[in-house]
Amino acid sequence: MLICEEKSEAWSQFLEYAEERCSATAFENWLAPIRVVEESDEGLILEVPNIFVKEYLLENYLKDLSAFLPLRSDGQLAVEFVIAAPKKEEKSTAIEDLSLVKTATPEVNLKLNRNYIFDNFIEGPSNQFVKSAAIGIASHPSRTYNPLFIHGKVGLGKTHLLHAIGHAIGQSHKNLRIQCITTEAFINDLVDSLRNKSVAQMKKFYRHLDVLLVDDIQFLQNRLNFEEEFCNMFEALINQNKQIVITCDKPPSLLKLSERMVARMEWGLVAQLTPPDLETRVAILQHKAETRGLSMPQETAFYIAERISQNVRQLEGAVNKLTAYCHILDTSLTEDLVIEVLGEMLKHAPTKRISIDAIFKAVAQVFQVRVSDLKTNSRTKEVVIPRQTAMYLAKELVNDSLTTIGSAFGKTHSTILHACKNIESKIKKDPLLARQIDLARKGLDEYC
Repeated sequence: MLICEEKSEAWSQFLEYAEERCSATAFENWLAPIRVVEESDEGLILEVPNIFVKEYLLENYLKDLSAFLPLRSDGQLAVEFVIAAPKKEEKSTAIEDLSLVKTATPEVNLKLNRNYIFDNFIEGPSNQFVKSAAIGIASHPSRTYNPLFIHGKVGLGKTHLLHAIGHAIGQSHKNLRIQCITTEAFINDLVDSLRNKSVAQMKKFYRHLDVLLVDDIQFLQNRLNFEEEFCNMFEALINQNKQIVITCDKPPSLLKLSERMVARMEWGLVAQLTPPDLETRVAILQHKAETRGLSMPQETAFYIAERISQNVRQLEGAVNKLTAYCHILDTSLTEDLVIEVLGEMLKHAPTKRISIDAIFKAVAQVFQVRVSDLKTNSRTKEVVIPRQTAMYLAKELVNDSLTTIGSAFGKTHSTILHACKNIESKIKKDPLLARQIDLARKGLDEYC
């Protein structure tokens, strides 16, 4: 069938444009297999290997396609898609068939960061519970929390714990089949299997695992067909009592996934990693400095920790930069050197230190209660919610340990944690409370 030179050339130009803007692997997996098979007055007909490639193309390049390819009168792409017919397999001998199955079935190749072990994970109030759950799973896979869903913002140690679980299980349960994979790698595996007509082998591989560790499940959002396959695999493993651990940047309830998938991930234990408190950040800095042969005085560690408060990865980056500078110039670490070397990282540090007293005043103003009420043991709703809100904001904004924060309220650190979990739960259901907390947060400048 003849193909219009002009429209075919437009598709070739799009491919050249896309190839310059994506990785070689992505281009080969997603774009290279697409062919122009027919053209008409209405537009193009593109042949894709499977529905996943079509979805990827439209999700990631719709705007670019509109610039290169013809459009209908309503502004929509004048493009139709057809699924390529499966290729007929040639007959082969029994020995050849066995060889093909052997090479098509992926082998367990456990790639773990050797530095991500439990001994290198600095424990503090913000991560103590999650680390304990991870150690429990590593000691007794499938017998404690299954699945374990770990969520938290970027750079708080989710991947570290995931790999630590893999290391520990691999050492103490050598007979178990373990796979640690990112969600993106799982999607690429599925696409490769579809292209190679080896989906059955892939399914067999994953369904025969004993432990599946999945990083960054949020990348499964808005990919319905991939989600369905993952959910089927998830259920198959859970029904066989196999251990699953998943990490994400948000809790299951906030993911744009099907109710079925969300419900599956909430079956076991959902645990949150929150930013470490000041003392934990200091411990992290000194531990990482020690492992790199850098002597970091405690006052210097406190200086850095007070200015980098939300991200453990940034703390590690600061230590790496300081270590390189001190070793190359053969100099010792001082506060002046920290200011000089980390100036770019520290320039966005808050100029005002938020105090618990400021939080008391801001919360009292928004909720129309007295500051003294927030320090009492009153159980009335009019006081309990504002007091727990103050605890929630203190944990989020004050660079002190939970023990120190608890002392300001006359409470223990476990009470602070309970209050924070209660407020986090209520925020999802109560827009007014969320608005009040936001107002209190914005009102802090007046009292700092």
